Amino acid sequence: MSTLPRKTPAWLPIVVLLIAMASIQGGASLAKSLFPLIGAPGVTALRLALGTLILVLFFKPWRLRFAPEQRMPLLLYGLSLGGMNYLFYLSIQTVPLGIAVALEFTGPLAVALFSSRRAVDFVWVILAVLGLWLLLPIGQDVSQVDLVGAGLALGAGACWALYIITGQRAGADHGPATVAIGSLIAAIIFVPIGTWQAIAPVWTWSLLPLGLGVAILSTALPYSLEMIALTRLPTRTFGTLMSMEPAMAAVSGMIFLSERLSLVQCAGLLAIIAASMGSTLTLKRETKIERVDIN
Repeated sequence: MSTLPRKTPAWLPIVVLLIAMASIQGGASLAKSLFPLIGAPGVTALRLALGTLILVLFFKPWRLRFAPEQRMPLLLYGLSLGGMNYLFYLSIQTVPLGIAVALEFTGPLAVALFSSRRAVDFVWVILAVLGLWLLLPIGQDVSQVDLVGAGLALGAGACWALYIITGQRAGADHGPATVAIGSLIAAIIFVPIGTWQAIAPVWTWSLLPLGLGVAILSTALPYSLEMIALTRLPTRTFGTLMSMEPAMAAVSGMIFLSERLSLVQCAGLLAIIAASMGSTLTLKRETKIERVDIN
């Protein structure tokens, strides 16, 4: 059952989505610290297993009932959720985080672009693209990007796009509780794979506290909040708002990793924020139109 009533202020799903993105960035910083210990697949397994356990205990998904037409979107939602995590963690082993996030974002950006209908929608998409281009470290770093890692990041972006599309359909009746089923599907597939590919034993008492922190920040909390936003925002609005993800990654790097942005990158950050603000300002009219299409 959804934690927000159907009739909510237009800005509330936006706030929920921003909190989810901030949580994911905190979880990503913590997860990366575990890479030298168990590798990216091992961290994926730890995150999905513990995150799924938390979600199942909280939402009790065995009480949910899904209509036949929701079952395939639910299966695809779970597979895309797991694939998105797995491929992205693999990509940032060889590709700089900023570039990987930008490449992954091509998924939701494509959702926003292909579902746009009015000229003003393309303004926000163009601003987001411009911001991502300016945020990329143009020059030596780009020339040294690992092609396999870049492909993995693009694959994560494709999973992200599928996650947005199928999440709306699968979660229409049950809201954030749907993520418990989706995460369970992802865990059944990717926890065994990640455990097998880990460079060291994953299930040790010393790793559980950090793994629990990653699970809460990167899975349990943000995916529940995202499901609330997914079922209350138009697809193109959700996709455009997610353009703030690279911006939040840059801010997180400045705060936690002492990274600094150049003037050009700051301009890119401002362009992405402008795209998100513009999409939010036109949300009310779009939501009324999109509700007719969804329902």
